[in-house]
Amino acid sequence: MNIRETLKDKHRIVIKVGSSSLVHQETGELDYVKIEKMIRLISDIKNQGKDVVLVSSGAVSVGRKILGLSKRPEVLSMIQACAALGQGELMMLYQKLFMEYNNKAAQVLLTFDVITSDERRVNAQNTLKQLLDLDIIPIVNENDTVATDEIEFGDNDTLSAIVSTLIGADLLILLTDIDGFYTDDPRKNKHAKRLSVIDKVDDSLKDMAKGTVTRYGTGGMFTKIAAAQIASHAGADTAILESTDMEIIYDLMNGEDVGTVFVSDTSSDFDIIDFIKNKKYLEK
Repeated sequence: MNIRETLKDKHRIVIKVGSSSLVHQETGELDYVKIEKMIRLISDIKNQGKDVVLVSSGAVSVGRKILGLSKRPEVLSMIQACAALGQGELMMLYQKLFMEYNNKAAQVLLTFDVITSDERRVNAQNTLKQLLDLDIIPIVNENDTVATDEIEFGDNDTLSAIVSTLIGADLLILLTDIDGFYTDDPRKNKHAKRLSVIDKVDDSLKDMAKGTVTRYGTGGMFTKIAAAQIASHAGADTAILESTDMEIIYDLMNGEDVGTVFVSDTSSDFDIIDFIKNKKYLEK
């Protein structure tokens, strides 16, 4: 069976949305229409009997706009201040919109040391699973206000893969500003080709991913490849989709040829925890 034909049957889904997918590209201000569509879509998927976790970046971007900063600050303490201000604003918006569709959402903030500590990781896993059992949508973000490295999780790409591992997800969707994985950066090379389905992440694939970045996010295509690698070995298929129209998620789950799908593969000996602890997802 075509891998895309199986996506409609996925039951536990992690959707990751990056900073660049939440704002107007021209101004960096929040795109409320796009965000509302995303929340409506997630609520509809949940109403189909599926579990959904939203991993959302954007706290720093929201905070810096509130402070009137024209660009992302470079000083770590200022980044953390923006995150503290923006996270509350972003969560308030999410909870308000989810309530309009009769759903409850809960905030879960994670840091690198939580994931790499066996005890804390289990606690985080239990919390996420309990929220899902309570019919609550967890909204996960890195806790930038106390993080010591501003890109520990690569714009939350890696974090979303880790969350997929913790909850036993069978599908990870990475929403970004590029419509899939290409043989080269399509904005620089008009001959670059989109790959529809990828069966295995190898070194040649990682070489293709180098250098592709987004305007408002801190991650690039490389961190998305690493996320797909983690999720794949945990038993979840991964899809990279362009977020211009959030309803592309429906297209994906209806089996249409959109974005790029990475097929899960648990057959090889891959130590996910070692990969994360040693930050191999940042090695290029």
